[in-house]
Amino acid sequence: MNLTTWKWTREPKICQITDKEIRIVTNPHTDLWQRTYYHFQNDNAPVLQMETEDAYFSFSVKTEFADSHHRFDQCGIAMYLDSENWLKASVEYENSTYQHLGSVVTNNGYSDWATTEIDASIKCMWYRLSRRNDDYCLECSEDGTRYRQMRICHMHAGAGRIRFGIYACSPEDSSFHAVFSHLHLTDCQWKAHDGQQPDVPV
Repeated sequence: MNLTTWKWTREPKICQITDKEIRIVTNPHTDLWQRTYYHFQNDNAPVLQMETEDAYFSFSVKTEFADSHHRFDQCGIAMYLDSENWLKASVEYENSTYQHLGSVVTNNGYSDWATTEIDASIKCMWYRLSRRNDDYCLECSEDGTRYRQMRICHMHAGAGRIRFGIYACSPEDSSFHAVFSHLHLTDCQWKAHDGQQPDVPV
């Protein structure tokens, strides 16, 4: 992928971009969250993205976070449209025993968070974002081959031209090195539903 055409939303103080990988050193007190439960709004995490109008595609990336060590340190895949409409998937460090593999979908200024606990020894995760018009599928993989579904969601502002890519942040007083590699854009790997047919209006 031609990373020279990608654009930052809030460039981090320290980053390195080559043909093969992206390295980000997170800034302390950076995050993405809108309102729900915590009642605060955090919208200052760096996001590096490309733009497309392609309604059907899949984007995959490998993330490495051996340096994450503080609560909520995270890096992963993102689709940041504006401050109130975005999604992300990542592993968030919790403690020396476990961390949270999860995703956040924010529509019209309200975030949700779906998670599962994984062992703290896991320091690498692949993600795949697939688009079918304004519906999206987030998947994860520990080997880059066998992906499992994290969630399917609808983005109210997710039609037409969008931006998607990667992000890294440290919501508390922390900083760590995040490494992104094996970035690939392919035909949509999320196949059309072949089961129950849509309801027919009467």
